[in-house]
Amino acid sequence: MSNTLTKVQDANARRGGDVLLEVLESEGVEYIFGNPGTTELPLMDALLRRPKVSYILALQEASAVAMADGYAQASGKPGFLNLHTAGGLGHGMGALLNAACSQTPLVVTAGQQDTRHFMTDPLLLGDLCNIAKPAVKWAREVTSADQLPVLLRRAFHDADAAPKGAAFLSLPMDVMEELSTVNIGSPSNIEHKSVASSLPLLAEKLAAFAPGKVAIIAGDEISQSQAAKQVVDLAEMLAADVYGSTWPSRIPYPTAHPLWRGNLTTKATELNKALSGYDAIFALGGKSLITILYSEGDAVPASCQVFQLSADSGDLGRTYVSELSVVGDIALSLDALLPHLHKTTADRRSDYLRRFDEAKAKFNADKANHEELVNEQYNAAVITPVVAAFEAARAIGPDVAIVDEAISTSGGLRKALNSPKADQYAFMRGGGLGWGMPAAVGYSLGLGKAPVVCFVGDGAAMYSPQALWTAAHEKLPVTFIVMNNTEYNVLKNFLRSQDDYTSAQTDRFIAMDLIAPAINYQALGASMGLETCKIHRACDIAPAVEAAIASGKPGLIEIMISKG
Repeated sequence: MSNTLTKVQDANARRGGDVLLEVLESEGVEYIFGNPGTTELPLMDALLRRPKVSYILALQEASAVAMADGYAQASGKPGFLNLHTAGGLGHGMGALLNAACSQTPLVVTAGQQDTRHFMTDPLLLGDLCNIAKPAVKWAREVTSADQLPVLLRRAFHDADAAPKGAAFLSLPMDVMEELSTVNIGSPSNIEHKSVASSLPLLAEKLAAFAPGKVAIIAGDEISQSQAAKQVVDLAEMLAADVYGSTWPSRIPYPTAHPLWRGNLTTKATELNKALSGYDAIFALGGKSLITILYSEGDAVPASCQVFQLSADSGDLGRTYVSELSVVGDIALSLDALLPHLHKTTADRRSDYLRRFDEAKAKFNADKANHEELVNEQYNAAVITPVVAAFEAARAIGPDVAIVDEAISTSGGLRKALNSPKADQYAFMRGGGLGWGMPAAVGYSLGLGKAPVVCFVGDGAAMYSPQALWTAAHEKLPVTFIVMNNTEYNVLKNFLRSQDDYTSAQTDRFIAMDLIAPAINYQALGASMGLETCKIHRACDIAPAVEAAIASGKPGLIEIMISKG
C-alpha cells in the first residue's frame, strides 16, 4: 500500500494547512497578518477548523508586513504573516526592509503555486526565496507537509535570536493541501541571552572618566532586552547624559528622567559638535549614529573614546574604533556590570551626585525653554509644527503608546514627551514611508488592543491608508493624527539647505506639493468607518485628541500646520 493511501486511512492525517496552524498554536501565535490570494486558500480553509489563531486582514501586503512589525515590537515576540506569491511578496518588500533595519523578529510566509505545474509558467509564479533574501536572515521553500513543524520552529528560533530579524518560508499550494501524519512535537526551550565578559575591566575604564564626561547612547536594542531600568541605574551611577539614537525605532528611556537629553541629530558635523563635550560614549546596542545627507568629518570626535555593549557581535567596532566593546544581553550584562561599577566609582560618589543635580537643573531649564517657545508660537495664524506636537503630546499624556511617521513634527513631539516609563514612543527606523499607520494597528494588537496614537504626515498617509479600514474592522482604539502641511516639507527643507541647488535659489520645487486637488483626509477616514475631525486652531487640538482616545474607537484627526 502506498504512503499516500496509508496517510488517507490514518485517523491522524490532516492537511498541511492544519499542520501549520497546529504549530502556530503551540508557539503561542495569536494573529496571522496577511492579504490572501489563490495560493493561500488551503490556509484560509484550515482556519475554519482551527479558529484559535485569528486572521488580521490587511488590504495590501506592505500594510500586512508593517502590522506584523508593529505587533512584534509591542508584544516582544515574533510576528507571523502570510503573503501571496511573488506579486504579494514584492508588494511587501519595502516594509520587510524596514523591519530588517528595526531588527524586528518576524516569521514571513508566502503562498507559492502548486509545484506540479511549475513547468507551465503559471500566473504569479516566482522564485520567492530569492525575492525575499535581501530582507530576511534566511529563506527556504517547503517541499513536504512533513517538513512544516521543523522549518516553522526553526524560523521562530532564528527570528528571535540576535541579531533579530525575519525568516522566510515559501508554501506551495500542493504542500498545504497534502495529507500528513507528522507529529508536530513541542517548542524548544532556548535561552538566547548571555552575560558579557570583561565587565570588571569595562567598569574600571568607565570610572576613569570625570563625572559628566561619559555620554550614554540608548539604542533600540534596550527595548528588545527590556533593559530600561538597568540603563536608568547605569546613568544615575555615572551621572551620565543619555541620548537616543539619531534615527530610532524606539525611545527606550524614560523621557521624564532628568538625565535624558533627547535624540541626536542625523548630520555628522552636528553629531560631532554635540558629542565634543564628552571624553567617552557608551553605546548600548548598535547602529545608533545613523546619518542621512553626507557631511564632511566623523560623527564621533577623535578625542572621544567609544565603548559598546550589544548582543550582536557584528555591531561592535563596526563603524568607529572601539576602546572596549563586549557582547551580551544588555539587561543581564548591566545587572552584572553595575556592582563592579559601584565599587569603582565609590570614592567619587559626592562628585557624581553633584553632577546629577546640575543635570537635573539643565533638564528643567530645557523643558521650560521649550514651553516658552510653544507659548510664543501658540497664537500663530496657522498652527506651527512645534505647537501641534506639544498640544497633542499634552493630551496623550505619559501612558498611551505613540507610533510616529510625521517627520515634520517628530522633533517637536520628542521634545514634548514627558513619561516616567520607557518605550512610549516608536518611530520608522527603516525610513520607508507607509509603516506608521499599519504599525499602529499592530501595536494596539500587540498591547492587548490598548489605545495607540499614530502621528503621520499628509504625504505618508497616502502610502498605507488601507490600515484605516483594518483598524475600523477590528474595532481597535487607534487615533490617527494627520499632520497636514500640503507638501513634502522635509524634502523641500533638504533642498533649501543646499545653497548651490536651483531649488534653494528660486524656492521652486518639482513634485513636492499635495494640492490641485487637495486630499480630503476627512472623507478618506469616513469612507473606512472612522470618526473624523479637522483642526485649524491650537486650542482645539488637546480636546479633540482627548475625546478620540476616550472614545475607545478608531478615529482620524487632521491638523493643518504651517510649512515650518
